Order: sequence, then C-alpha cells, then structure tokens
Amino acid sequence: MTVAELTARINELYHKSQAEGLTPEEKEEQAALRQAYVANVRANLRGQLENISILENDGSVTKLSEKKRHGTDKD
Repeated sequence: MTVAELTARINELYHKSQAEGLTPEEKEEQAALRQAYVANVRANLRGQLENISILENDGSVTKLSEKKRHGTDKD
C-alpha cells in the first residue's frame, strides 16, 4: 500500500469514526494503518539523515551517520 493509499484510508476511517463510529475491526485496521504510516515516515526520515554530509572546518566531509557513531569531542 502506498503512502497516499494509507493516508486516504486513515482519513476515511477518521471521518467515519466522527460520523457514525467504527466497528472493532475498523478500529484495529485504523491502528495498524497508523503504525504503518509512522513506520514509513521514520524510515524516510532515517534515509534522508543517512545521506546528509557535513563540511568540517578543515574542509573534510563527514557523513552525519558517521559523526553520530563517533560522537563529538565538545567539552
């Protein structure tokens, strides 16, 4: 299921819950869809952060993921 499809179904269930309420099965589906959506957002953000590079003062380039693993030497 694509993000657009997930969002559309989440919104559909939300509007139904406001209008007439959801069945227990629909509530379970809504929770699962929300979890899938959040997992997708986290994965996309993690992927973007992994591709960020930092230009250091000495002119070298460090990947953000490497900088996080090694820590910083700020006192």
